[in-house]
Amino acid sequence: MSGATTASAVGARAWVPEFVVLAAIWGSSFLFTRLGAAEFGALATAGLRTGLAAAFLWPLLIRQGQWPALRQHWRPILLSGVINSAIPFALYAWVVAHLATGLTSILNATVPLFGALVAWAWLGDRISRLRTLGLVLGFVGVALLAWRVPAGAGGQSPYATWAMAACLLATTCYAVAASFARRYLVGVPALANAAGSQLGAFLALALPTAWFWPAQMPGARAWAAVVFLAVVCTGIAYVLYFRLIARAGPSRALTVTFLAPVFALAYGALFLHEAITPWMMGCGAVIVCGTMLSTGLVRIRPPAAAAPCR
Repeated sequence: MSGATTASAVGARAWVPEFVVLAAIWGSSFLFTRLGAAEFGALATAGLRTGLAAAFLWPLLIRQGQWPALRQHWRPILLSGVINSAIPFALYAWVVAHLATGLTSILNATVPLFGALVAWAWLGDRISRLRTLGLVLGFVGVALLAWRVPAGAGGQSPYATWAMAACLLATTCYAVAASFARRYLVGVPALANAAGSQLGAFLALALPTAWFWPAQMPGARAWAAVVFLAVVCTGIAYVLYFRLIARAGPSRALTVTFLAPVFALAYGALFLHEAITPWMMGCGAVIVCGTMLSTGLVRIRPPAAAAPCR
């Protein structure tokens, strides 16, 4: 075995455990969002999540000496927080009241799909025929999932269709935020971006959080769920995600979106007794395959030319 191969294997062993841990953490965010929103409501849950996450990240920001970077780029960073956290966190907190957390996580896997589409429309990224096929395939998977939502996954809710639309709007926000970051936040340190964006999200949600604060004080379980959601699923997850980008590269880091639904489905079935149907799994597979094609994570290489006879 060559030295380069050995180094590659060691590098893989270094980032794979963190990759799995991050997928497990983000897969649990749907469960804890539901537990928190059941008593706090959607807006208060999102506001607490961003406020506590900012409080967790800011001491790390100061310790790492990244405050000057945040001060220099504060306007786009705060705005990115509104797009990337405030709006989607509030939407997801409402969605999980009407859809199963596992189904919501499958729809969340369309983030790279919408990301490719937004990057094409806004930044002029080239989309090949294969990537176009992936976009079509991914949207077909979403349409099939919306066409027949299983009863045990929220199909009996009168708001199921609206909840799916809200979920896709949230994924679109994530996609817009990614292109926004490529356009205006290139070179900004990751921790400055994370801490500043959570502050921007909290500032956007502070007034709605106070206005819609529950009349009856939520119980200990709801508080614990929101604290875990903020500190672990947002604060620590951001740190892990940026470490993963540095160690494994952005393309590999992006694929954590595909593994997170596996954990979310397991958590939903284990703790909330949610149904996992073959239809959900099949549509999820179509969405993931389409997303992998549309983002260029999977490429079909032309067959190698045959060597000439001599």
